[in-house]
Amino acid sequence: MNVLRKIVDVRPNEIRALFLGFIFNFLILTGYYILRPIRDSIAAGNRLETLPWMFTATLIAMLIANALFAAIVARMSRRTFIPLAYGFFIFSLALFFVLMRSGSPEQQVWIGRALYVWVSVFNLFNTAIFWAFITDLFTVEQGKRLYGFIAVGGSLGGVVGPYITARYVQNIGPAYLLIVSAVLFGVAAYLVRLFPSGFTDGNKPAPAAEKRIGGSIWSGITHIAQSPYLLGLALSMLIYTITSTWAYFQQSDLARAALKTSSDRTIFLAHLDMWVNAITVAIQVFLTGRLLKWFGVAFTLVAMPFLSMIGFAAMGIAPSLALLAVFQVTRRAAAYALMRPSREILFTVLRREDKYKVKSVTDTLGYRVGDQIGAWSYGGLHALGLGLASISFVAVPVVAGWCGLSLWLAHKQRVLADAQRRRDVTPLGDVAPEPA
Repeated sequence: MNVLRKIVDVRPNEIRALFLGFIFNFLILTGYYILRPIRDSIAAGNRLETLPWMFTATLIAMLIANALFAAIVARMSRRTFIPLAYGFFIFSLALFFVLMRSGSPEQQVWIGRALYVWVSVFNLFNTAIFWAFITDLFTVEQGKRLYGFIAVGGSLGGVVGPYITARYVQNIGPAYLLIVSAVLFGVAAYLVRLFPSGFTDGNKPAPAAEKRIGGSIWSGITHIAQSPYLLGLALSMLIYTITSTWAYFQQSDLARAALKTSSDRTIFLAHLDMWVNAITVAIQVFLTGRLLKWFGVAFTLVAMPFLSMIGFAAMGIAPSLALLAVFQVTRRAAAYALMRPSREILFTVLRREDKYKVKSVTDTLGYRVGDQIGAWSYGGLHALGLGLASISFVAVPVVAGWCGLSLWLAHKQRVLADAQRRRDVTPLGDVAPEPA
């Protein structure tokens, strides 16, 4: 216990939930990062003209999946719908395994594109479901102390997953790696029933904690339209995904030119993921919690867009695969180690329904809308004659605006959290956030 307290400020009644959250995050991110290099290799193997259409197919699939998700969430408790969701993920991976093992070479092209779309949809629900569950369990105060440690579990999974892919993809092929991911998701789904309830104060949970979440399938969208704070959260995700897509297209362009085979690209991208997550672990263990405590949410939330602004400026001056690798590692490590825990704290001041539905809209549908804007705008800028370097310079003022939005969101979260602490009888977590 003393050793653990040196790493994270955890109370005795929180230890079980803390470690279960850590392991849950490790399992789902290991499973995802086994799939991610395979997905990115498929993208790098397609022409630039094909990628926007793959992104469009992803958005259409996301629209359908988001409506189904909202309908299911409205009718089930969290301990019912989370295992059900992962059961569907497992079934899908098994289906892709059969198709990849039995399809003809011509069919494999379309199977690969379908897998790309599926992984791109799945990965957002994977993390959105997990963090919605976690923010539902922990209070704002607990989140500031414990989210950094829980995030370390996911980052370790982000090291182990791509290592498995890089080590075994040439020996057993990508199809069997899908089965490895499916097994990990099955274990994660089982862990949901082991989480304690009511550990925030040592008492039994309120009966409402396990009731169905309720609301309509459109609640997430309508609530965003009614609240400047929720709209700011959605806009922040939109800018993040637009700029991430621009960097992703740059990565695909440079990787396609420098690495000629699918296996070479998969291994390179897996190593990139390993570096990202290894650095993320170090930051999360030694810095994230301390930075949140010392400087607050504003500092950690704005760090990633500020570093992105520097990275895009550098790519505008001297674009290369090596520099892009450094940029991507820095940007993504800051996103996972600093922005992700900070952004989850922004959601702790929302009412329970919005923690699931608004988060689902911003982190899944909003993410893919940003992908669409990023994909087609990148192609449009390219068609206008702008090269990789020029597009990087276009990104700089966009990211500067994102820095300002991040500071506003951190300020508004602090105001709402203070109001929550004052409302002892009816916490803000059970009412809609006040408009700015």
